[in-house]
Amino acid sequence: QSQLVESGGGLVQPGGSLRLSCSVSGFTLDANGIGWFRQAPGKEREGVSCISSSGRSTNYADSVRGRFTISRDIAKNTVYLQMNSLKPEDTAVYYCAAGYDHPNACGLGPKSIRDKYNYWGQGTQVTVSS
Repeated sequence: QSQLVESGGGLVQPGGSLRLSCSVSGFTLDANGIGWFRQAPGKEREGVSCISSSGRSTNYADSVRGRFTISRDIAKNTVYLQMNSLKPEDTAVYYCAAGYDHPNACGLGPKSIRDKYNYWGQGTQVTVSS
């Protein structure tokens, strides 16, 4: 059974850092792209970052580029999102998702969310506040 479980969320002050983990089971990271998405109160779910199944391609939302880094550990079947220089605007529930796609490409837009990512985790809360 395919499953994704997020962890690592919590309360952090502006300028602080958190590392989110996405542990996957029932499939291999070699065959699936993984994306991180977030949803703030009153807002639609938006793409944050993704890594293709080959590991060769990563994408970042403009709002997080230079601050967030996505990575993966094949042996541990885990994808990470390192978040630095956090801002209050980063406050949201963060989800990871998996799906089949081109081995050297991954998407973050609404169509990718709708059609490409088949499995979703339950989400982890990230709150950035003084």
